[in-house]
Amino acid sequence: MDIKYKPFSEYMTNCYILSKDGEDLIIDPGKGAFEWVVKNVKNPLAILNTHGHFDHVWSDKELKERFDIPIFIHKKDAFFLQTDQFFSGMPKVKADILVNSEDIIKLGNFEFRFLHFPGHTPGCCVIEFSEAWFSGDFIFKGSIGRVDFPYSDPDAMRESLKRFKMITYDKRVYPGHGDFTTIKNEQRNVDYWLRVI
Repeated sequence: MDIKYKPFSEYMTNCYILSKDGEDLIIDPGKGAFEWVVKNVKNPLAILNTHGHFDHVWSDKELKERFDIPIFIHKKDAFFLQTDQFFSGMPKVKADILVNSEDIIKLGNFEFRFLHFPGHTPGCCVIEFSEAWFSGDFIFKGSIGRVDFPYSDPDAMRESLKRFKMITYDKRVYPGHGDFTTIKNEQRNVDYWLRVI
């Protein structure tokens, strides 16, 4: 699987394009991502959102209409796409596929699942492939997602971090902002975050 990425907007939100055997998936296309995505996909199958914050979903509507492809998001974050909670001016759009936690999804040559780690948002997820995690705003290199936004929940984040700490395998982690990391690297920081949240 080939992975391209580029950060967009003043929030430096990472948009990812995954390509495999002539097919593409788009993950978290934020503000300004549209033209870059159009230039770098050949056969896009879907848009996958790790969560519903505007800086991760801004270009959903335009890309959905351009390519006639579905939007996937966890069912607990779907409301973000239609309500513009932060009054950002984000184009509103309806998600097509409301994902349940841990469902294995097969789409073209891809297989993946949404791992639900609420806290940053009610439906915040890691999108897991055999090769990697796309962690959105759950886990970053050396940090975690904020829990002081509307609809954030510090208690839910603590429980998510406890579950994250128990994972026994390792994968490369591609976060919503910043540099890449690994599951094992970030598990070392969990006890600290549990103390300070």
